[in-house]
Amino acid sequence: MRIVLIGQAAFGEKVLEALLNKNENVVGVFCPPDLPGKPSGMKKLADSKGIPVYQPDKMKDPHVYDIFVQLQPDLNIMAFVTDIVPKRILDYPKLKTIQYHPSLLPKHRGGTAIHWAVINGETKTGLTIFWPDHGIDTGPIILQKEVEISPDDTTGTLYFNKLFPLGVEAILEALEMIKNGTAPRIKQDESQATYEPLCTDELTVINWSKPVQQVYNLIRGANPSPGASTTYKGEKLKIFDSSLIQISYDAIPGEIVSINDEGFIVAGNGGCILAKRVQPAGGSKAKASEFIAASGLKVGDRLGA
Repeated sequence: MRIVLIGQAAFGEKVLEALLNKNENVVGVFCPPDLPGKPSGMKKLADSKGIPVYQPDKMKDPHVYDIFVQLQPDLNIMAFVTDIVPKRILDYPKLKTIQYHPSLLPKHRGGTAIHWAVINGETKTGLTIFWPDHGIDTGPIILQKEVEISPDDTTGTLYFNKLFPLGVEAILEALEMIKNGTAPRIKQDESQATYEPLCTDELTVINWSKPVQQVYNLIRGANPSPGASTTYKGEKLKIFDSSLIQISYDAIPGEIVSINDEGFIVAGNGGCILAKRVQPAGGSKAKASEFIAASGLKVGDRLGA
């Protein structure tokens, strides 16, 4: 079977590695252009194995389809794709295209599915391998895998510790089903569909007056990117690593009530947040203790409006 792999980042690289370890015939790799000074690991692996690599600005560029025709793939595999792939490319291989998505479709369609599952305080999510069509994450399902969202999971831990490794395995499992002629096409239940916008800075501003569990979920869901933001002395301050403390102080939400070796504790509505890792405006992520020393933050100061 002639396979074209479309992907990027560490996940795309690991899927390529897994396919090669299974002696699959990968005839071409498509990934985004390299960032300056940061060559793609996926590209380097493909180059080392003599597999042609293509890095178009957009998959809809006309010459991309011409390349597909020349490669004559039997199947496309999409492993972490953020670009829009035209339907004529999805449909070109005789076995069409399969795609990985980090949610239990049709729930959490969109480009930041993991973020919203955590932000919403959900206790489970999963991944889907499906046949993409012209919509956004709307094609029929081949298989799904469910995982637990632990109370202190962040988007980062949920992805890298659970959905990433399980996703690589699931792609291989789906590939075997296709080879055996047993891969189903299970229609998505549109009555259960949800779609969220990209999780951006504008959508991850902390309101300290909201229930503290909601604030903690927002911080977890925005970690490691884009970061949940508040302000300190009128300047943006992002909070990343944190803990929920089920102790209430007689303080205004957003007020600093304690400082310790781990960081600073912020009063919330029904509890507190211990901020351990932060990023001040114009700066890099740093331990909260370093920010305290540099900024002079003290008990009684207030974050947010």
